[in-house]
Amino acid sequence: MDGSKPIYVQIAEWIETEIIDGTLSPDDKVYSQYQLAELFTINPATAGKGLTLLLEAEVVYKRRGLGMFVASDARDKLFAKRKEETLRRLIRELLNEAALLGVDDSHLLSMIEAERARIKGE
Repeated sequence: MDGSKPIYVQIAEWIETEIIDGTLSPDDKVYSQYQLAELFTINPATAGKGLTLLLEAEVVYKRRGLGMFVASDARDKLFAKRKEETLRRLIRELLNEAALLGVDDSHLLSMIEAERARIKGE
């Protein structure tokens, strides 16, 4: 756990990673809030909030009396979400750094195109 995000968000992201990397597959049972609380030494209510985030995002579904399970399309949803978030964050960082260094848009775009060409040529 790190201090940059609320713990319940970190719990949700940890489970998301378990789904993305294949540790948890569609229809697998997800850790209960009590298992997560014990695993991370946190309050069960905090773990429950993390699970609720996943439930609201329809990454997991609930079976009454049995717990939560990975949705069949969870991995695809999470890939799309992470791709969008990661690229937006990287682009924002790049634009901020370029502005700080006084790099104009046309120069930045030409650098991106040159780097893409170099990568394709490897």
